[in-house]
Amino acid sequence: MARTGEPMEVPKSRSAPGRRASASTVIDYAFFVFGGVAAVWLAVLLLTDSFEWGWFLILFFVVFWVVLAYLVLPRLHRILTEIYVPDYFIGRARTSDGLLGDPINLALLGSEAQLDDAMREAGWTRADDVTLRSSRRIITSTLLRRSYDEAPVSPLFLFGRQQDVAYQQEVKGNPAKRHHVRFWRCPEGWLLPGGYGVDWLAAGTFDRSVGFSLFTLQITHKIDANTDIERDHIVSTLLAADVGAEVSVIRDFSTGYHSRNGGGDTIETDGDLPIVDLRAVPVDAQAATVAADADARREALAERRPVPTALGALLMALRVLAGVGYIALNLLDWQRFVMSELAGEVVTASERDAVSLVLGIAMGAFGAGLVLYFLLALLVFFGSNWARIAAMSYSSLIIIVSAIDYFNGGPQISLRNNLLGLALDILVVLALSSKRSRLWARRPRARRGRRHPAAAPLATAGSTPAGSAPAGSAPAGSPPAGSPPAGSAPADSTTLT
Repeated sequence: MARTGEPMEVPKSRSAPGRRASASTVIDYAFFVFGGVAAVWLAVLLLTDSFEWGWFLILFFVVFWVVLAYLVLPRLHRILTEIYVPDYFIGRARTSDGLLGDPINLALLGSEAQLDDAMREAGWTRADDVTLRSSRRIITSTLLRRSYDEAPVSPLFLFGRQQDVAYQQEVKGNPAKRHHVRFWRCPEGWLLPGGYGVDWLAAGTFDRSVGFSLFTLQITHKIDANTDIERDHIVSTLLAADVGAEVSVIRDFSTGYHSRNGGGDTIETDGDLPIVDLRAVPVDAQAATVAADADARREALAERRPVPTALGALLMALRVLAGVGYIALNLLDWQRFVMSELAGEVVTASERDAVSLVLGIAMGAFGAGLVLYFLLALLVFFGSNWARIAAMSYSSLIIIVSAIDYFNGGPQISLRNNLLGLALDILVVLALSSKRSRLWARRPRARRGRRHPAAAPLATAGSTPAGSAPAGSAPAGSPPAGSPPAGSAPADSTTLT
């Protein structure tokens, strides 16, 4: 690793006025917060209703835990961290909930092909991407204590995007224990604090067991507190592989500290940052192919429909299906339905026919509404932003009306009446107001329908603009001079949860 130059003296000036948020941004954030509040209400309703179901109480507590751990707490964390956690480089990755994650404790120079070649030679296995199939496999392998060398790692975020690649080493074939490290390619021209240019930043930790997150109550891996041991293990394996790697260290890159990561695990570090230079590593055909395939895969992932969008459209389709079932059941026994609406009142045949006609018109209007709602779900599925806003508006209106009725002494909301329908509406708002769903629906129209990744935003704080620092010699103990600017390729774009 080399230093590109001494930090540049920049005259101080007044801070620029903040940019005014657009109307669409304000609307999206309002739905984001409203979804979090509605999720809290749903959790309270589930907990309240659970006490009326006897032995089913255990099942209700499981459902309550799922709602709390995977819906309520993540959304609350996301709302709060958008306010108080800085969105620039401070030496920590972030979780998908916005919490500070693992420390950045390693930097590298070299291409992705050189990185892959060196890590494989050092005995590391490239982790699979997080998919439904890989998630199912890691659960079964953990429960059955089977080896899964390519098990995916949970996403952490740096430079506004998920890690580009991750590697791991299982311990004695136990997927609950493993060495693992995540790598992020640095944006083009980005410099570390102090003016050092690198191509990759990494966060390495050791998974010691599987447990519950202290902050979200989700099932996750628990890491060893001393992250420096894992950092040094990664460096030692690269040096032992004898692939031509060279290592230098930025002493006291950050102050040593004790803290907790996004899962609530204790972490500690001395603040040193090793820089591994892999530019002399020869690249074999396999590493070159893997790197090329990875670029193509990231391009595809940038355009892939996010899970929250697909889930939101599916939930809307379920509401349509429930409505169709309601219509079908009533049409099969129409006279009974009409009499039930009359509530036992004695009416003449002509009055009954008039009521039947009115109910038929209402049922037809309801059916037409279902058709329109289904079309709206399709538009949401294919990425229409106005359809997403319309769907959230409709579900929010139903939630608000239900809340007003409930808190003004109306009928109780439970599984015996309308809790499931209300839950579907709340889940629709939660899914479609997520950041991944929002960014995918609002992506530039010129990119829709073609494979082309967007450039990730550059982190600015804690760095010096590329080329701004004049060349100079490094002080004693620093890496040698002569490093090219970091980031030979533009950053790939992904979105947050």
